[in-house]
Amino acid sequence: MKSSLINLITMKRLSIIAVVLLTSLGASCQEKYFSLSAFNTQTAMPFGKFLGMFTDQFHPGIEAGYGINISVKEKHDWFTEFKIACFYHRFVQTGIPLYADFGYRYKFNDKFFAEASIGAGYMHSIPATAKLKLKDDGVYVNNKGIGRVQAMATFGLGFGYSFNPSAKKPASVFATYQQRIQMPFVKSYVPMLPYNSFMIGIKKTIK
Repeated sequence: MKSSLINLITMKRLSIIAVVLLTSLGASCQEKYFSLSAFNTQTAMPFGKFLGMFTDQFHPGIEAGYGINISVKEKHDWFTEFKIACFYHRFVQTGIPLYADFGYRYKFNDKFFAEASIGAGYMHSIPATAKLKLKDDGVYVNNKGIGRVQAMATFGLGFGYSFNPSAKKPASVFATYQQRIQMPFVKSYVPMLPYNSFMIGIKKTIK
C-alpha cells in the first residue's frame, strides 16, 4: 500500500513537470536562448562550501543549456531550461548530468538581474576507479561497464549582466552557485552525494 502511494505521488509530480515542459516547448512566440558555462564542483553539504571552491580541489566541468522565457515582464521573468553537462571528480567519477530546471528571474534594471531555479533529471556516472567482480572460479574480472544510472536534483542561485539589452538578440554573462544531489550513490553508506558548484557562463538570445 505504501509503495503504491509513493508511486502514485511520483507519477503525479512527473506529470506536472511534463505538462509544464510541453507547454513551454509548444509556445513558439516565447524568447529562447542558448547558454554555455564552465564550472568547478566539490562534494559538500548543501551550501557547505563556497570560498573553498576557489582554493581547494579542482573538479572541472562544462555545461550547455537551451532556455525558454515562459513569461516576460518589466521586472520579472519565469523560465525553463534544458541542460547537459560533463564534469570530472578525481578518483570518484565522471558525471554526465542531463536535466531540466524551472526558475524565476528578477531584473533590477535593464542590465543587472538575479535568478533562482530548481531542477531534476538524470545523471550518468562513470566510475573513475576499477570495479571488479569475483567469478565462480575465483578470478576477478572487470565489471566497470558503461557506468551507472543515477537520479539528481538541483537548486541554483545566480546573478548576471546583460550587454546591450535593447538589441534584437542580446547576450549576457552570469554566475551561478548551484547545489546538486546525486542519488543513490552508494546505497549502503552514501545514499545521496551532495555537490556544490560555481558556474560562470554566457547566454545568447536566439529567437
